[in-house]
Amino acid sequence: MQQQSLSFLAVITVFASAHVATARDLRNVTEPKNPQSCISLKASGKDDTKIIQKAFDSCTKGKAVALSSGIFYSGPLTIPSGVSLLVEEGVTLRALTDPTLYDLGAKTCGTIDEYGLGCKAFITMHKAKGSGIYGKGTIDGRGGSIMTGHNITWWHLARDAVVVRKNQNNPRLIQINNSVDITIYQITLTNSPFYHLVATETVGFTVWGIKIIAPASALNTDGIDPVGSQNVTIAHCNISTGDDDVAIKALTAPAKHISVLNNHFHRGVGMSIGSECTYGVSDVFISGLTINDTHNGIYIKSNTLRGGHVTNITYENVCITNATSPIHLETNYYHYNGTNTPVYRNITISNVKILTNGTSIIHGLDKSHLIEITLKNVHIPKDSKFSIRNAKITGNFIRDVNGGQCGYAGNINM
Repeated sequence: MQQQSLSFLAVITVFASAHVATARDLRNVTEPKNPQSCISLKASGKDDTKIIQKAFDSCTKGKAVALSSGIFYSGPLTIPSGVSLLVEEGVTLRALTDPTLYDLGAKTCGTIDEYGLGCKAFITMHKAKGSGIYGKGTIDGRGGSIMTGHNITWWHLARDAVVVRKNQNNPRLIQINNSVDITIYQITLTNSPFYHLVATETVGFTVWGIKIIAPASALNTDGIDPVGSQNVTIAHCNISTGDDDVAIKALTAPAKHISVLNNHFHRGVGMSIGSECTYGVSDVFISGLTINDTHNGIYIKSNTLRGGHVTNITYENVCITNATSPIHLETNYYHYNGTNTPVYRNITISNVKILTNGTSIIHGLDKSHLIEITLKNVHIPKDSKFSIRNAKITGNFIRDVNGGQCGYAGNINM
């Protein structure tokens, strides 16, 4: 990538854009509490799918099925509306690795094809209200385990798909669809075969104090993906994955009023918006974020195939170390072409400290579609590099960083 001087490529202005108070979850979100349990289950050491699902189906609304002891093995599970799962501390719920259990009927789960849509998720919520997943236990997707009836793992299948430029049919760990007031609290999610936690067209989605862990080499293991969802809070989470740590998307509906507060990302692709922005991403507030050892830090990505408006996005109190591209705003992601123009406007990056050298990339589509961003108190090392074109930048990068470590909530420890 050719590196060019910031001063030759950016339009620099000195006025500041007004902060918009609506750029966040409109709810008053506080730390959740575990629900009472309707039943307490102990692991049998065998396939517990039917036992767990029966408990869900008979549980009183407002209560949870508690996994209280042992290591549970299960195939796909559906959490009904109003019912929750409670995985107690020291307990693990492990996904069985037989692709036929997750197949949606076309016998494609565990194979490679053009679409990659052949598997149901390990845990599904559909048109649920007031459901959730709680507890200090672990849900393990076993993406690194050999698939039953095959000689490779789910993650190997994903890599094989890249080689032939197709898609793997792997199950997501948790999929939430068209739901209301869903809570994910304290749980550890690990080793998903595909994305870990996805909420599609969900209104009222709280993720608080969870951990997500997958190897850096595990492709497509996104941490948390709110897709076309509104009134979302992701707070106090620790995420380490092989892909986007958080990715806000608008593939099927607008994504808006989203707060990402006081989280830590280690490994992965970073704090992402996109690439699917078709219906627009707006009113996003990201604060108190530390990012370490990722490909990107602050990352907005789209193209003319998946593009749309990305507006009213605020980043503040962010600390970034060891990111290849600490700030990366891209409108030609993977060079996919279509008729959906990506438009990035009213992007504010404030009180940000980048502690290590990297290359920040800001690539607007063309001179008629400039990326419009405002920089306030953004500190970088003096040897930082840039690749910038088709951008209107208000403010300047401050080249005064000389060491330090990221502390809590995006602050810097000197």
